[in-house]
Amino acid sequence: MSPVTLLFALPDASATEVLGAALARTFPGAQVGAVVHLRGELGSGKTTCARSLLHALGVTATVRSPTYTLVDTYGVADLTCVHVDLYRIQTLSEVDELGLRDLTGPGCLMLIEWPEKGAAAVPRADLTLQLTYAGEARAAVVGGGSEVGARWLSELAIDTSLKPYVSNLT
Repeated sequence: MSPVTLLFALPDASATEVLGAALARTFPGAQVGAVVHLRGELGSGKTTCARSLLHALGVTATVRSPTYTLVDTYGVADLTCVHVDLYRIQTLSEVDELGLRDLTGPGCLMLIEWPEKGAAAVPRADLTLQLTYAGEARAAVVGGGSEVGARWLSELAIDTSLKPYVSNLT
C-alpha cells in the first residue's frame, strides 16, 4: 500500500536539493506527465526544490523562480518542463490567459509555485509539496493527489537518498 503523505526534515538547502533530485529520479515518466503544486511561504525552498528537480531531469539552463515571467519552459528529451510562479497573479482571468491546461498531459511536467493564487483555474495536482519553516531548517510534506501521484509517492518512499530526511517511515 502506498503512503498517503511523506514527511521530511530538511536541515538545509542541500537537503531540499536532495528531495528535488529524488523527485526527478522517481518521476513517473514523460509518457504519463504530471502536475506538481509547490506550496509554502516566501523563502521556504519551493524554487530550490524545483531547480534541483529540473536539473536532475537534464535541464542545463539556469533555473530561476519565474516570478516576473510567470511561466518558463524547458525541453528535455521527450519531456516539456513548465515552471510556473503565480505569486504576482491578481485575478483568475490572468491565470486563464496563461493557458496552463494546454501545457499538461503526456510529455509535460508542470511545477506550479503558489497554486492557491490560481484556485480552480490551476490544473489539478498529481503531487503536492508543502514546504514550511522548522526553526532555521525546513520541513516538507509530499502528498499524492491522483493515481499518478500515488505511484510517484510510492517510488519516492523507497528512494534511499531520502532516508536521512524521511520522518514518517520506518
